[in-house]
Amino acid sequence: MRAFLASSIGVTCAAALVLPLAAPAGAAPDTPAHPATAGSVPAEASGPAEVPGSTQSLALDPLASPSVRATGAPAAAAAEQGLPERDVQPFSLVGVVWDDVDTELHGTAQVRTRATGTDRWSDWQDLETHNAEHSADAGTAERDSGAARGSTAPLWVGDSDGVEVRVRPETPGPGESAEPPVPLPAGLHLELVDPGKDPQELPATGAAGADRATSLGATVLPALSRAETEEAAGLAPAAKPYIGPRPRIVTRKGWGADEKLRESGFAYTKSVKAAFIHHSATGNNYKCSQAPSVLRGIYRYHVKSSGWRDIGYNFAVDKCGNIYEGRAGGVTKAVMGAHTLGFNTNTMGIAVLGTFTKSNPPAAAVNAVSKLTAWKLGLFGANPKGKVTLTSGGSNKYKKGKKVKLNVISGHRDGFATECPGARLYKKLGTARTSSAKLQGR
Repeated sequence: MRAFLASSIGVTCAAALVLPLAAPAGAAPDTPAHPATAGSVPAEASGPAEVPGSTQSLALDPLASPSVRATGAPAAAAAEQGLPERDVQPFSLVGVVWDDVDTELHGTAQVRTRATGTDRWSDWQDLETHNAEHSADAGTAERDSGAARGSTAPLWVGDSDGVEVRVRPETPGPGESAEPPVPLPAGLHLELVDPGKDPQELPATGAAGADRATSLGATVLPALSRAETEEAAGLAPAAKPYIGPRPRIVTRKGWGADEKLRESGFAYTKSVKAAFIHHSATGNNYKCSQAPSVLRGIYRYHVKSSGWRDIGYNFAVDKCGNIYEGRAGGVTKAVMGAHTLGFNTNTMGIAVLGTFTKSNPPAAAVNAVSKLTAWKLGLFGANPKGKVTLTSGGSNKYKKGKKVKLNVISGHRDGFATECPGARLYKKLGTARTSSAKLQGR
């Protein structure tokens, strides 16, 4: 258990091993997931029968690249790694992880999958490889626990039972230096996540201001009027706060979070001074009715595959505008997330489920971001149209200790050199700031 959870009781899952249908050669049935030495690993089951979902973790092997095949060189000389087509246990979300959380994957990772029970294979799909920016800050117990791993962004592929993967190092482009490519990280594994079945539908519950709704069994925190929101926040009737009405929020119980997966304690910061907007980069091929499954997949991937203490984002928004509680600890509290490397202190991370590099985010999703920020930032007195000075914890854009002036509602790329939240979503943040401020009464 990590340092900040020294007083917490660890939760142990008695995992039964489930082998993939076509186990790779040399599979070690009793090898724990992500061993220190490379090797094929069996699926990691979810534990007790009532716990939903599972993860299959498969070590990648050297593949013969096109140039190697042309020259007849041995496969061991190939820089490319992957797995050929194979049958596996059903899964819906896929990603690639590696041993060192501080090592970046300089190259491309692609997968193709087969829909369950069919012979239909997808085209090759890209995984977002530069995912180090979505992580706990350096120097924190979560980052330095020894459990954290490097990882791509996960990709939602829907119900599948066949997979093929290839990971290739970067090669010099025309006119670029012919220096040898940066080697791929050590310990590459393919992670295949089954998010489990959706929770049984329960009636929405939760009184005004019920921040402990999850522990009380609520699946949804209902929307409140502005007056109800101010009352729930404990504000005097004569006060004139700038706070937006609380929007409807689906709780962790509502989207089926398995609370046995995460670490049992919570980590908090002093305030919420800013919001960083992300896209999950999991693709747009999901129905809004599947959003809870997508979230459970991301949650399991963040915890079981990437080694984080909980899901990284504080909140998530789907393309229909539904808002979901993310990292546990209380929706009104300053819960420390793992969403923007270098800027997780005194901020919150909101992930819009989807990929918005070339696709426009739906208006409903942008509107939900406005509602959520108007409420949550309002609880801490932050102006959505304002600026804030934050101290960097260290990123590839700002060195540790540097004071950085940012928008109160910023995109992930404002704190880290990344494409996140996608160019199309980033362009909508001005609209979100204006709408959020209006909802606060500014």
